[in-house]
Amino acid sequence: MVRRLRAEGLDFVAAAPVRLVFTREVSASPERVFHALASDVSGWAEWFPAVTSVRPLDEGAGRDVRLRGGTRFRETVLAAKEPEVYAYRVDVTNAPAVRALVEEWRLAPAGSGTRVQWTFAADGPVLVRGALRLARPGLGRSFRDAVTRLDRRLTTRS
Repeated sequence: MVRRLRAEGLDFVAAAPVRLVFTREVSASPERVFHALASDVSGWAEWFPAVTSVRPLDEGAGRDVRLRGGTRFRETVLAAKEPEVYAYRVDVTNAPAVRALVEEWRLAPAGSGTRVQWTFAADGPVLVRGALRLARPGLGRSFRDAVTRLDRRLTTRS
């Protein structure tokens, strides 16, 4: 069943009922990390294990994302400010009960590399909010593994 979510903007990242924030430093430059996030969209499946495919839509204004287990997202890119921020909201999904979902990737120079911060901002009924908070350790592990794989991919391509 495909469901349309509430259309939220970037302000939702700070105001969402559920905000899960994860940070990791990598050796790749902010520009290279930004390019991997925003320009090499189909490459996400190579470094983010939960992702099976990503296709850009509308000349980069949106994305079609498929995850392991069959979850699908149709997204709108909310911000692509190189090399600092890449953010998108989920417009349509087959995931049950979620009402709104925005993800933001913030990049900042850190030593000779980049500080990567991912914010997962969501809303849903009380049970969904609780389940998302309980999923925090797993999402954190997924983020750390993905960003480590991304860094390895970017530094071996130098």
